[in-house]
Amino acid sequence: MELFILSADNSKAMEKTADKLSQKKFKIIEQENDFILMRKRRFGNPLIHVVSLLLALSVSALFIFINVVYFSYSYLWASPHVLITTKKVGEDGQALEFSDMDEILKKANAIL
Repeated sequence: MELFILSADNSKAMEKTADKLSQKKFKIIEQENDFILMRKRRFGNPLIHVVSLLLALSVSALFIFINVVYFSYSYLWASPHVLITTKKVGEDGQALEFSDMDEILKKANAIL
């Protein structure tokens, strides 16, 4: 799981950014006055799943295990999470490092 942080000036800008991400199939997990947490679930590349299943049918059942591992990785660990916040400083007093929208969409649509 990778967390990307986006900055918003106020709650209106925060909701506008959330709407843009919702159009890209991000779902809202949690929402408060000063932040919105969203995620997009990745299931893996369908081509890799099909090839893996065909190899499992024709060569070895080991490829089913490989397919399950790939799906689990994509679903649990490679799914990007986005925090849209109005805060500029973290709880420890250090400035937050913000990502840009292009970086988030690139990671969300990555194959591997």
